[in-house]
Amino acid sequence: MAGELVGESVIIADMAEGSQIYNKGYYGYPRAGGGLELDLLEALYLVECDKLRVEVAGKDLDHAALYRRVARSVEGLQPNYIVYRDLRQRGFIVKLDQGEFDFRVYSRGDNPHNSQAKNWVLAISERNIFNIAALLEKSETSQRTRKDLLLGVVDEEGDITYYTVEGAEPHGMTEEAMTLAVGSLLDDAVIVLGEEADRLYENGYYGKKIGPMLQLSLLETAYLIDKGRLEVRNIRSGQKMGEKGFLSTARRSQPDFAMRMRAYRDLRSRGMVVKTGFKYGTHFRVYEGNPSKHHSRYLVHVVPDDYSTVWAEISRAVRLAHGVKKEILFASSGEYLRYVKLTRVRP
Repeated sequence: MAGELVGESVIIADMAEGSQIYNKGYYGYPRAGGGLELDLLEALYLVECDKLRVEVAGKDLDHAALYRRVARSVEGLQPNYIVYRDLRQRGFIVKLDQGEFDFRVYSRGDNPHNSQAKNWVLAISERNIFNIAALLEKSETSQRTRKDLLLGVVDEEGDITYYTVEGAEPHGMTEEAMTLAVGSLLDDAVIVLGEEADRLYENGYYGKKIGPMLQLSLLETAYLIDKGRLEVRNIRSGQKMGEKGFLSTARRSQPDFAMRMRAYRDLRSRGMVVKTGFKYGTHFRVYEGNPSKHHSRYLVHVVPDDYSTVWAEISRAVRLAHGVKKEILFASSGEYLRYVKLTRVRP
């Protein structure tokens, strides 16, 4: 079928031919006076599939010539075209979005006449910067419009990794009884000895048992001091440490202590058991209950609200979490603590 390149569109003037293309895949938009108007990505794809012939000033453009022309006017053409093409080949109806997103995508079997789009889609180059604030904004827009956010990240060889993005509200079932204990500060850890070690572990699963000892992290210690459940003394002098003195020591040992502490406190308030995620390259691994009876469900990485990084780091974190059968949450520590979950999917 023949179409003419006119500005930022390809026009199929013949009413019957336009209707045929539209009805077979809902490409383009029917024109009021008859015929069909295609956007440039749709035209590129249809030319590649040998379903459309595009001409300008009476001269035919093959796919290569059309691609060069489109590249002059469409920013980020390569990742956009690769994601559009892939979703179409998977059987989805894909429409160009004119707002905050690149595309809107309909569930298989649905079309623009009988349903709303299921997904907002962003086509992203692996060279783009991951920014947590921008992603949270897009996620919240998706939730308000009752659509799922889908990211298509295109690597330098043209392969696509898809991620869903959604806010998360983790919750656990841990119940704690009030217990009192005395701990001893030794370097960058606090040790609890004797029966108090058992009571503290059994009522909240704090620390790690090492023989008869219980070793607490600095975060756990600060939390328990704040709750009035732990008194800390210097193991060498026996002198009691006040909360301010301990926090000062903790911040010197761990520069991002305050940011981590905010997330630790929030997760504990949700009934979660929080342990270090060092072995997984994250801040925390988080359990919904007794760690001896539950696998940790989440890996949580705490970041500032203006956090930016390369997509390779995000890809590594998500794949590692999936590899150990956990979900990765990024906790954005801005004015409000918010959790965002990225999940690798196949559309």
